[in-house]
Amino acid sequence: MKNTKVYIDGQAGTTGLKLFERIRNRSDIELLTIDPALHRDNAERARLINESDVTFLCLPDAASIEAVSFVDNPNTRIIDASTAHRTNPD
Repeated sequence: MKNTKVYIDGQAGTTGLKLFERIRNRSDIELLTIDPALHRDNAERARLINESDVTFLCLPDAASIEAVSFVDNPNTRIIDASTAHRTNPD
């Protein structure tokens, strides 16, 4: 059985760190991580988002909106911890 690939965009923030701690030792999840030196590199973020099965966005609203624009893999699921998409009527 294939492990679910999970990427946490914003892993260094409070929410991202808590999420990372909760799932890092799970045997059914392959946690994709970004090199800390590349955490602002949009190409690397986009690569990891599209490689994942699930991406958690632990970012400010504007950055979450930007991250969603990187998605071109129709199988990637996004879970946004910000209010950017919860309060958007579209």
